[in-house]
Amino acid sequence: MDIVDKMFQGDRLALARLLSILENNTPEVPLVMSRIQQNQDNGYYIGFTGAPGSGKSTLVDKMILQIRNNNLEVGVVAIDPTSPFSGGAILGDRIRMQNHALDPGVFIRSLATRGSLGGLSRAAKNTARILNASGKDYCIIETVGVGQVEIDIVDTADTTVVVLMPDTGDSIQAIKAGIMEIADIIVVNKADLKGTDQLIADLMLMLHENQRHSWWQVPVIATQADKNIGIKELFEKIEEHKEVLKDTGMLVAKRKEQRVSEFMEIIEQTLLDVILESQKDDSEFCEIINNVMAGLIDPYSAAKKVFGNENLIKRWMMRLSSEILIERRRVDA
Repeated sequence: MDIVDKMFQGDRLALARLLSILENNTPEVPLVMSRIQQNQDNGYYIGFTGAPGSGKSTLVDKMILQIRNNNLEVGVVAIDPTSPFSGGAILGDRIRMQNHALDPGVFIRSLATRGSLGGLSRAAKNTARILNASGKDYCIIETVGVGQVEIDIVDTADTTVVVLMPDTGDSIQAIKAGIMEIADIIVVNKADLKGTDQLIADLMLMLHENQRHSWWQVPVIATQADKNIGIKELFEKIEEHKEVLKDTGMLVAKRKEQRVSEFMEIIEQTLLDVILESQKDDSEFCEIINNVMAGLIDPYSAAKKVFGNENLIKRWMMRLSSEILIERRRVDA
């Protein structure tokens, strides 16, 4: 595939086209990901997540500058929420980060969640891997920040930064909800606001009582991103966490777990697509669905009935094999 070779050679247009292939989930996606397999872990993945309004985008904008000041290249995957009504997304991070648009060492891609839970679209993980495979030293992933536990980011990021701000109920709610459990570094942004010291004290107490690892104490860093305060310290902590992961062997172990998780996710989604497609034309499956809808059978018993039906399972496997063959022919063509 010439477009992949061009991407490896530094062609930004080829990179943009590859990212469009991933976002549109075309039949070429498996081939593209296979081609970059040996290069996708060359860089380092940093995830930024947190409550809306906490200043994640401004923080990421300043982090880009910090990375570039160290003569390193960076890719950014900015996840924007999809409207549940129109299906569209604002994709505003490109506007907020437009100062980097002409920098050849920076590549920013905005993606819509398209209803994906956890703040990450399915394409986001592959987009991050393509960016690193293209030669970026760092890939920053900024999630939607919808106030839920955005566990998806753990499956992609090497270092996860949770961003909070003082004097808001969202920060306390985030702590209660368990989002802190995914944090490798905690940032209290807009640290000039009232309540900063109290929030930091609460966080430090919580982290002391619930330390996750013996080899890493989660730090709490106060920043004012709009004034570029605390950004250097944050980057230094990210670098420190990176070195600790390498020295302890946790980086290798973590990426092994990530690959297995992605493998299982692909299998699950592929099978789900086949099952959903069967709702349209498989009379036996439709009958079971109708019985569930009518309350004639409970969902658990219906599921057992489905997986005990050898003929139905065989039809699903035949449909799966047929779709894989069709996709392979499209790619070969």
